[in-house]
Amino acid sequence: MSYLIDYPKPKPHFCKVQTIILKKSDRPRSGRIIYRMVQDFKRGVDGAKHTGGVNMSLGKAFCVVCASEDELTKDRLCVPCFKERTTLSKLPDTIQGFRCPKCMMYMHDGRWGHHESDEYHQGLVEEKLEVENRADALGIAIMTEEIDERNTRLSVQVTGLIDGVQFEDIHSSITRISNSVCPTCTRKAGNYFEATVQLRSSGRKLTEDELTSLRGTFDTYLESIDPDPMFFISKEGKVAGGFDVVLGSKALARGWTKHLLRRFGGTSKETNSVVGRKDGEDLTRLTISYRKPAFNLRDVIRRQGRYWLIFAWQKDGAVISSIDRQERTGLTWRDLEKTSVESEAKDHLEVEILKRDSSAADFMDPNDWKVRTVSLPYDDDGSQATLHIALIADEWVALPGMNGGEVNE
Repeated sequence: MSYLIDYPKPKPHFCKVQTIILKKSDRPRSGRIIYRMVQDFKRGVDGAKHTGGVNMSLGKAFCVVCASEDELTKDRLCVPCFKERTTLSKLPDTIQGFRCPKCMMYMHDGRWGHHESDEYHQGLVEEKLEVENRADALGIAIMTEEIDERNTRLSVQVTGLIDGVQFEDIHSSITRISNSVCPTCTRKAGNYFEATVQLRSSGRKLTEDELTSLRGTFDTYLESIDPDPMFFISKEGKVAGGFDVVLGSKALARGWTKHLLRRFGGTSKETNSVVGRKDGEDLTRLTISYRKPAFNLRDVIRRQGRYWLIFAWQKDGAVISSIDRQERTGLTWRDLEKTSVESEAKDHLEVEILKRDSSAADFMDPNDWKVRTVSLPYDDDGSQATLHIALIADEWVALPGMNGGEVNE
């Protein structure tokens, strides 16, 4: 009886099966067979070393691509192989930009706005640059070279870390600026508007100075808020009894009206009119009628035989302050219209005190350059070098100081 036993005989990259025939009486014990198999396997490994086989140290990490035992990344790749298979950033060779030829606004990230040239190029690069999600400590440097009015060459350096490995990319791209009319200029050309603000006065016509002052607040308010392409004036001009300003935004109209109420007081009224439908919704136009009171802050009015200063505006009227003593009260718009203005704020003067005592002070009358004497206001503490005076009923009166003006909600 015979047994077939397979022994692996070493050869480079593969093993050949050898058949050994043993008689039953010559069969070795199982432990000896295993020992011989182990010895043959070791000889096969040694033979592989001498015949060009790969020599690997057992238990030590190596690169799965090139078998290098240098420093490895998380993906079990050496640094050269990791860099060869990983891209930090991508940037197209050509970047398209758009500029409105009328208002010179640029389109960036789907919105129109005013940008400096370098700022706009940086925005285009940030919009088009694709960066590996695993990148950390990202740095971007941009150098611009103007080719002509519409084309600019960009050299972009991108640095960052991916799994602790430093990367650096250098991109060269060209931005091409094309003309495209922005929605704001398109709507302006079509006389588009959403709201009308009517500037009026209570009981009288607005003077030229008042019109100039009211209209000037629009520019001041526009500079104080965040810019928006729809914040524009479509049309403006004088009308019977006042001034109309046609605006491209309802939000701008409401915001400016609130600014007028805080600054000058008065009342406002809103009216909406339907002009059509779009996508199942009504299209409306807003009309705001703003009425400025016939008074200004620090105007001197006469009420119940006493003189009062208009101290501040509030939602339903005005706060007035007494001239002769520390006393304040409120008046509604209706009550305010029943009073009379004795001295307007624009006619008040600030004069230098020549001489003073505990109750009066001397000053030089600017009308005839004569020395006049006036009673000191109730809030005088003796430290002021000047006085605010008003001519009331042909007599000079010293006015108390005030710190009012804004609307008290």
